[in-house]
Amino acid sequence: MITHEHVRDLLRSPDQQPVLVLLEGREQVVPAAELDGDRYRGALEIISRDDLTALLPEADPSEHELSEVADRLQTVAAERGG
Repeated sequence: MITHEHVRDLLRSPDQQPVLVLLEGREQVVPAAELDGDRYRGALEIISRDDLTALLPEADPSEHELSEVADRLQTVAAERGG
């Protein structure tokens, strides 16, 4: 289940191009560059930080806004088979 904590972790990730993925039933924030390797084979990409920031109305979103985005991302993940 994608939560506001996952969304916050993606926004705060120290990686240059982090991506929220679903792998083996677990949500993880990983560097986009690592998605090409074997470690994340089969991972379902949910959203990148760049795409996420485009969805948010402000640079410092509230917990409520993060929760709303998490709900939308959970729907996207379910539609993609995650």
